[in-house]
Amino acid sequence: MDFLNYAFMQRALLAAVLVGITAPAVGIYLVQRRQALMGDGIGHVAMTGVGLGFLLSWSPVWMATAVSVLGAVTMELIRWYGKTRGDIALAMLFYGGMAGGVMFINLAPGGSNANLTSYLFGSLSTVSESDVTAICLLAAFVVVVTVGLRRQLFAVSQDEEFARVTGLPVRALNLLTAITAAVTVTVAMRVVGLLLVSALMVVPVAAAQQLSRSFAATFAIAVAIGVTVTIGGTVTSYYQDVPPGATIVLLTIAAFIALSVLAAPLARRRARALAAAQPAGDPAECAIPATRAAGDEVGV
Repeated sequence: MDFLNYAFMQRALLAAVLVGITAPAVGIYLVQRRQALMGDGIGHVAMTGVGLGFLLSWSPVWMATAVSVLGAVTMELIRWYGKTRGDIALAMLFYGGMAGGVMFINLAPGGSNANLTSYLFGSLSTVSESDVTAICLLAAFVVVVTVGLRRQLFAVSQDEEFARVTGLPVRALNLLTAITAAVTVTVAMRVVGLLLVSALMVVPVAAAQQLSRSFAATFAIAVAIGVTVTIGGTVTSYYQDVPPGATIVLLTIAAFIALSVLAAPLARRRARALAAAQPAGDPAECAIPATRAAGDEVGV
């Protein structure tokens, strides 16, 4: 535990915990909406914000947040109105974001592509006190939205038409989800990196799906996995001098594989228990389907 004696590790661990909470909390809605790669696209756009931050001598985190939010809103507008050419517009937005980041950071006084490395792949030693303050504020926003509006966001993620019929502001909630995803990307970029943050938003949710079918349980398990792998990856990075972002993502994938292996016998055990509970004299085609528990309709 000697690493706790260093201020940079204290900041890195705090940022890692916040990333571990916020990334899966947003990712569960993106997975439900079949927009698992949205975080990756926002990460490309955020590069322009980082470059502008260096060019204008402003905070790269806050500038990346502003640009990411603008990019996320643009992505939603393209999804609504882009129709057949929407994929081309999104591709130009993503690649333009990467190119803009490289261009702006090279135009900045004393800037070079090396300055982008810590934002692309994460870095422990470069997490400053101002970064931690920004991450804490942004993470608080993400938690308030994803937990406080979980019922509304879940309804929209499951079935937009049904949510619209019930009177929910579907487009406003879709925009809020996109904005929250953009904020999460900037929260995570100092620890995981812009190019790897999407994995932390999606893989813990996929891993949690192996153990649970209800929304609440999947949410809780995904966040627990996220916090565990971010802390584990950060500590491993300190002791082994390896990139934190890559370490965290590899640990997340390892968790997914482990839970997938564990889930198979559990599924067989549930199937045997269900078969044993069924009356022996009833033909299979006449068996009454088991009633789903509240929340089990979630395909997560």
